[in-house]
Amino acid sequence: MNIAIIGCGVMGMTYAYNLGKMPGVQVSGVADLIQERADQAATASGANSYTDWEDMLEKERPETVAVCVPTYLHKTFVLKLAERGLHVICEKPAALTLEDAQEMEAVCLSHGVRLFIGHVVRFFPSYRNAYEQVRAGKLGEAKMAHFKRYGSYPQGIDHWYHDRAKSGGVIMDLMIHDIDFACWLFGDVESVYASITEPSLSEMEYAQVTMKFSSGAIANLTGFWGYPGPFTTQFEISGNEGIIRFDSNQVQSLDVKKVFDNSHRNEAVQVPSSPTLHDPYYDELQHFIQCIRDGSEPIVSATDACHAIEIALACEHSAKTGQPVRLGGITS
Repeated sequence: MNIAIIGCGVMGMTYAYNLGKMPGVQVSGVADLIQERADQAATASGANSYTDWEDMLEKERPETVAVCVPTYLHKTFVLKLAERGLHVICEKPAALTLEDAQEMEAVCLSHGVRLFIGHVVRFFPSYRNAYEQVRAGKLGEAKMAHFKRYGSYPQGIDHWYHDRAKSGGVIMDLMIHDIDFACWLFGDVESVYASITEPSLSEMEYAQVTMKFSSGAIANLTGFWGYPGPFTTQFEISGNEGIIRFDSNQVQSLDVKKVFDNSHRNEAVQVPSSPTLHDPYYDELQHFIQCIRDGSEPIVSATDACHAIEIALACEHSAKTGQPVRLGGITS
C-alpha cells in the first residue's frame, strides 16, 4: 500500500510514526507548507518530503492519502483527492457542517474511493473493551454514562484552534470523540442539552452536554480545553447489574520513560497515549488499510462521522439558545 500524508503537524507526525513502521505499507511522500515539519515527518516515515502536495501526488503516485490538515481545510482536500481516484483517511471531525461532511461522503462514493474518518476512540483498548462488555450484557441494561475529556488549550499554526469558524470549538474538536463513542454504545440520539463557556484571554473553554437516546439511556459529557494537568480521559458506564469505570491517570499498566525526543517539543495539541505495543492510531490506520484491501466495512463509517457532526452542531445550538434540541434539522 503506497500512502502519502498531507499536513505534518501533531496528527500528521502521529500518522508518520505509525505508518512508517507498519508492515506492507510504504509512505512514499509527506507534504507540509513548512519544510522543517515535512522533513521531520519524512524522517519518521522514510518518505520523501514536499511543500507542494500536488507535486507530491504527481511524483509519488500514492493509492491512499492521509489528510491531517486543519479541520476547515478537510473538505477541500478530500474532494480534490477523490476526484483523482485516491482513497482518503481524514482526521476528525470530517468537516464543520453536516452538509460539507455529507458532500465529502457522496463525492468519494461517486468516484469509487473509500473515505475513512479518524474517530480513534473506538480503537482505544479501554473504550473498546467497555463497549464489548456492555454489548455482552455484563452490566445488565446499561442506561447511564459519564464521559470526561480534559486537555491543555491547543495552539496550532496561526492559532487556528482559537477561531471557532476554523476548529468548531471544544465540542466539535474535542468532545466529538465522546459523542461518537456514546452513539456507538447507545444508538440513536433523541435530544441534546448543552452549555459552554466562551473562550477568553485565559485560554479556557469548557462544555457540558447531556445526550438523551431513543433507548432511554442518558450520557453526560464534559469537554475542557485549558486543563492545567496531563491529558485526561474518564468514563463511567452504569447498568442495573454493574458499573464500569475508567480514568486514564490511574490505570496505566506500563510506565515508559524515554530520552527527550525533539519531535515532540512544543506540540500544538495533546494526543492521548496508550501503554500497548501499538498505539490506537496504529490500530486505526491498519484497520482502515485492511478495509481498502479487502473491501470490508470499517468499525467507524463516514456516515457515523456525519452523525457525530450533526449531534455536535445540535449541542452548539442548544448552548446558544439555552434550550434542549431534538435531533434533525440542525446543520450549521
